[in-house]
Amino acid sequence: MNHDYDLIVIGAGSGGVRAARIASQYGAKVAIIEGDKYGGTCVNKGCVPKKLFSYASHFKEDFEIAKSFGWTFKKEAIFNWKNLIINKDKEIDRLNLIYKNILKKNKVDMFNGFATFIDRHTLNVNDVKITGEKILIATGGKVVRPSYSSSKKILTSDELFYLKKLPQNIVILGGGYIAAEFASILHGLGVNTTLIYRGKQILKIFDNEINSFLQNQMKKKGIKFVLEKDIEDISQLGKDQFEVLFTDKSTFKTELVLSALGRLPNIDGLNLSAIKIDLNSNNSIKVDKYSKTNLDNIFAIGDVTDRVNLTPLAIREGHAFSDSEFGNNKRYLNYSLIPTAVFTDPPLATVGLSEKEAIKRKINIKKYITSFTPMKYSLTEIDSKILMKLIVEKETDKVLGIHMVGMDSPEIIQSLAVSLTAGVTKRQFDQTIAMHPTTAEEFVTL
Repeated sequence: MNHDYDLIVIGAGSGGVRAARIASQYGAKVAIIEGDKYGGTCVNKGCVPKKLFSYASHFKEDFEIAKSFGWTFKKEAIFNWKNLIINKDKEIDRLNLIYKNILKKNKVDMFNGFATFIDRHTLNVNDVKITGEKILIATGGKVVRPSYSSSKKILTSDELFYLKKLPQNIVILGGGYIAAEFASILHGLGVNTTLIYRGKQILKIFDNEINSFLQNQMKKKGIKFVLEKDIEDISQLGKDQFEVLFTDKSTFKTELVLSALGRLPNIDGLNLSAIKIDLNSNNSIKVDKYSKTNLDNIFAIGDVTDRVNLTPLAIREGHAFSDSEFGNNKRYLNYSLIPTAVFTDPPLATVGLSEKEAIKRKINIKKYITSFTPMKYSLTEIDSKILMKLIVEKETDKVLGIHMVGMDSPEIIQSLAVSLTAGVTKRQFDQTIAMHPTTAEEFVTL
């Protein structure tokens, strides 16, 4: 049977656009469907605007540090939230256009609208039916919205990026990286920030010493934590006041509430039940290592599969899919060494095994750890530290994990991830000449 397209991609995020581009370069006739802005969560409501906000939030402390290095300011620095939003939107519009131009350049047909499955080869988009030999679902994730009395008035990260004005104080719900990042951002922009989490330690997926150290550093910056307390309800008392009611009947009042309770696979409106796609318990799409679903012509990549929800992974999955299905190069991804960063203040970055993961795997390890004040803070009264940690297998001397909290950690760990992927040993770290004076040199002098 002839179809309109060799491949239809649902979702023009980073993974979907990469898959569409590569498949088209292999000679496939490709269409992509997107009902929102191009670039997906990362570009529009995720890592790109978040990193821009993170940069903005650091200047206040930088101005304070500058005074210790001889700088004086004749006028007080004033932050303008509206200007940040305007400039952020301009940058996102620029990136949206880049994604569209990539697709145009590669002769990918673009449909603006939301796709619904009619059968395993047929989709409905704006009351138009299009057919594809293969269909790739790359619809990403959606924010988790809480179910409290005032849920409709509680912000999520989606709305925060377009907030009209900053509040004087805010409560952030959650203990994951989104909650921690926004706590640092909002505090840095002058908002009195309190993070509420039912556990006793935020960022529990990371190495215990690393996340504990980060939490203490964030406290020193002035971020408040309410931990090991469960919320019974959140109600709105007035236009600019919410009340958080805990299960122990204590309360906490705040001007605004931000829910950062994670994300779920976005399968809304796809009508997957019509084609009997197998789903996991959290409604993520079940796929094999080649991103194939239980139907041999339908595939899925990125956050909608809930494998590892990171933009670089979605891009790699999209590329591997197109190589496998259209490039005569059957391949899949290795998820064992994934560099990860959390853009808090200070930032956290890691690659490889944590200490607890190594112990769980019954690996005999030796750890190397150091903490110190970075030179940038040496002339100031600001109590800011860096923590670095190596996890090494005793028998082989192979480095299994590299972890860091502190200034420039994402940039440093990205480079070290190359050596870890290549199988570096602790001896090779020791043999490397230090670049002095730098923060990164501490990894080769541990």
